[in-house]
Amino acid sequence: MKIILIGALDNIGNGGSEVLSSEHEIIEFGYSTGDFQVDISVKKSIEKLFQDVDSFDAVICAAGWARFCSLEDQPDEDYTLALTNKLMGQVDLVRVGQKYISDNGSFSLTGGMLSQHPSPRSASVSMVNGGIENFVRAAALGMKRGIRVNAVSPLLVKETAEAKGTGSAGGISASKIDLAYKESVEGKRNGEVLNGSDFA
Repeated sequence: MKIILIGALDNIGNGGSEVLSSEHEIIEFGYSTGDFQVDISVKKSIEKLFQDVDSFDAVICAAGWARFCSLEDQPDEDYTLALTNKLMGQVDLVRVGQKYISDNGSFSLTGGMLSQHPSPRSASVSMVNGGIENFVRAAALGMKRGIRVNAVSPLLVKETAEAKGTGSAGGISASKIDLAYKESVEGKRNGEVLNGSDFA
């Protein structure tokens, strides 16, 4: 299969590339680095991405920005960022990409454990994670041509926690979490949220 991987240089994206590249052709997209660039918060950028790739069978999105902040201090801009980037960016990948993807193709989006297990500083992050996960449940009911859409819900990613200096106790390696993306791409699941811990 030819797979578009967005967020290819992130910890999760790197693992996904390694897990899938031995069996599939991976086309890597980043925001400002990598071989190709895309800004998922801009619909025209998404449209150009799909027009530039001749044909493809799957899309994995391990990208999307949202900020942690206490509820009383979080500015409007943080909610706008979360909504336009992590939520609508991924939603638009499906909305636009369904016109270009091959029959029986798949989209694998990224939610997160904070949709089910919020923290005091995760209001905007939990909001969009829940939106992504419920979007795939509903969107799957209306997809045509055998196209599937799922979300992966990662737990604490060990490499990300270490890079941010927040500690990685209880974290799961990105390569293990990326087995959930592999299942989403290669399996038959549709409209499901795949818990990263189930594949660790």
